[in-house]
Amino acid sequence: MIRNERAPMQYRRFGKTERMLSVITLGGMRYAHGWEGKRDDLPQDSIDNCRECTELALDAGINHIETAFGYGKSEHLYGKVLNEELNVPRSRYHLMTKGRPTGASDTHKLVEKQLRALRTDHIDLYGWHGINNARDFDTACSKGGPVEALLDLKRQGVIGHVGFSAHAPLEIISSAIDTDYFDFVNLHYYYFRQRNEPAVTRAAQKDMGVFIISPNDKGGRLYKPSKLLAELTAPLTPIQWNARFCLRTSDVHTLTFGMTAASHFAEMRGIFPASTPLSARDQAILEQLDARVATVPGGRYEGWEHEQDASGINVPEVLRLRRMLLGYDMSNFARYRYNMFGTGDEWFPGIKCTEENLSKLDASTFPPDVDIKALLREAHEKLNTAEQPETGH
Repeated sequence: MIRNERAPMQYRRFGKTERMLSVITLGGMRYAHGWEGKRDDLPQDSIDNCRECTELALDAGINHIETAFGYGKSEHLYGKVLNEELNVPRSRYHLMTKGRPTGASDTHKLVEKQLRALRTDHIDLYGWHGINNARDFDTACSKGGPVEALLDLKRQGVIGHVGFSAHAPLEIISSAIDTDYFDFVNLHYYYFRQRNEPAVTRAAQKDMGVFIISPNDKGGRLYKPSKLLAELTAPLTPIQWNARFCLRTSDVHTLTFGMTAASHFAEMRGIFPASTPLSARDQAILEQLDARVATVPGGRYEGWEHEQDASGINVPEVLRLRRMLLGYDMSNFARYRYNMFGTGDEWFPGIKCTEENLSKLDASTFPPDVDIKALLREAHEKLNTAEQPETGH
């Protein structure tokens, strides 16, 4: 049975969990004042924002709600809105939350705290939040560690299924998938960042649920598209076309949308029907977008073999931002992300391409026909600003 089934929403089996999830998930990271003050101090406008969006989501046929301990007030907001404000039957939706405990004892204490915040006695889908590097992988998957504790809670019926979210290099995501600990994976994959496609395929081979993180924000701030990008995806909006791109494979099951206004839901409805594979019209849009790469000097070189370069420069990410700027006029997104470099944030590692940092690159390890320093220097000159970068992963 599909929970909260309504047209035109579409539903997919979330891998071995056997849960039929709406292909759009209601994300809970961005409600009004959600990051201000104590997590259990809920201003009325925060409650109102969460209530409106949750009601609109359910009316649209969404049956999957996603939050995390690391999302400020989000768990407390959903606990109040779902159980007190709207009194939604627990059988009407699937609930995912996430946490980042470092040991077994921490795990049990954190999950108890989350159950109280969410006002529920069980969590359908629980993800270890942020396997972002080898150290996180070792912490999460250590013998007697947090993932084993989550699996124990699964056996007790407190958690339905255990997964993980990741902002890591492809190799680490693939290693986590291959542990066979997990029933689902949350990862980044969308038109402007297709690097993780092999992980999507590997997860499908393991019959894991695949959840796409932040396709509208980290996928390019598609809610603030450049004029050129909007023209290239017309008659669809960039958000609508990118969702169809992600859903063109049956290996992807749901995309999280951090919708915070009624207009977001109206745009979301324009995604449907999403076909597998792409329709002829959507394929034509894909070909238009792909053709733009040829307009960017050096744009076809992605630099993934230097993802963890000893210089500290996140080479493939800088090249991606340069390509988005020069090929698609996406200056808003490219500057926003570039100026997050150098903050020490493990969710978005890397440093800026200053002359000092460029001098640490070993250019001999790059293809001879690629002047890598020139490409990175150009990106820095065009994207670097003195503005304080926004927070959020």
